[in-house]
Amino acid sequence: MSRHSSTGRWLGPTLLGSAAALAASALYTAVKTRDAEHETPPIGEFITVDGVRLHYVERGRGPALVLIHGNGMMIQDFLVSSIVDDLAKRYRVIIIDRPGCGYSDRPRGLWTPRAHATLFQKALQQLGVTQAVVLGHSWGALVAVALALQAPKLVRSLVLASGYFYPTLRADVVLSSPVAIPGIGDLMRHTVSPVVGRVLQPAMIKAMFAPAAVTERFDREFPKAMMLRPLQLRASAEDAALMTPVTVELQKHYRDLKLPVVIIVGGDDQIADVDRQSKRLHSELPDSHLIVVPGMGHMIQHLAPTEVIAAINRASEVVREAA
Repeated sequence: MSRHSSTGRWLGPTLLGSAAALAASALYTAVKTRDAEHETPPIGEFITVDGVRLHYVERGRGPALVLIHGNGMMIQDFLVSSIVDDLAKRYRVIIIDRPGCGYSDRPRGLWTPRAHATLFQKALQQLGVTQAVVLGHSWGALVAVALALQAPKLVRSLVLASGYFYPTLRADVVLSSPVAIPGIGDLMRHTVSPVVGRVLQPAMIKAMFAPAAVTERFDREFPKAMMLRPLQLRASAEDAALMTPVTVELQKHYRDLKLPVVIIVGGDDQIADVDRQSKRLHSELPDSHLIVVPGMGHMIQHLAPTEVIAAINRASEVVREAA
C-alpha cells in the first residue's frame, strides 16, 4: 500500500470528525448564548451614537457620576458590587456597557480607549451631561483617562480603580490575541473558545479577586454566561490585545491631566501590579491621591465598596472645594 493511500485513509475521517466537532461546538455556543440572553435581558435603555447602539442604566439624581467597567465585564459588574445603591442617594449614576459588552454593539474597528472616550463623550452629551465625576475600573481606567484628556470640560475629576497604565509583558495578551484576529478569531469564538472559556472561567474569576475570596454576591448574581457570548469574547480579546500599545501612547499624556485624580487599588492586586501601575501613576501626578486597601485584589469595587465610595466622594468634594 502506498504512503498516499494510507494517508488518505485517515485524513478523510479526521477532517469529517473535526468538522462535526466544530459544528457541535457552534450549536452549543448558539444555544448557550440564547440561554444567557434569555436569563439576563437588557435592564436599561438604549442610545445610538455614531451608528453604535449602546446599552446604559441610570440610577439616582444629583451631580453626574459615570462608571466605566473593565475588560470582559458589563453594567452588572457595578450593580452587583452594591456601590450603586449608595451612590444613587447622592449622584446621578450612569453606567454604559462598553462596545461589545452586555448589550452594546461593537462594529469592526480599532476600539482604543480614545475611540471609547469619543463615543462616551457623545453619549453623555445626548444624555444632557455637561460635567461628571468619572470612575474607570481596570481597562475602563484607560477609557476614563482618555475621556479626561479629550474632554477636560466634561470630566470634573477622575477615580482610577485597579488601573493598568504602563506597558508590560502580559501572558493574557498573547493568549487572547488569536480570538481578536478576523477570520480565525471569528471561527474560534463561535466554536471552541466558549467551550474552553466555560472550563477556565472559575479560575479566571478567582484570580481577579485573589488573594481575597470571590464575594458571595458576585458568585450568585453576576451573569457569568454573558461573558462567554461570541461578541463579548471578541471585545475582550481585542481589548486585551491592545493593552500594551495603547498604554505606550497614553502614558505620554498623563502629566496633561489637570484635574483632581483619586487612585484606589487593592494592595495585593494580582492582575495589575500595584507598584508598576497605580503607585507609578501617583508619583507622576503629584497632586493625585492614592488609596491602597491592604489584602485586597483586583475587583476592588466588590471587595472594598466602602473605600471606593469614599474615593468617589473625595474626588467630588475636591472639585467642590476648588470651585
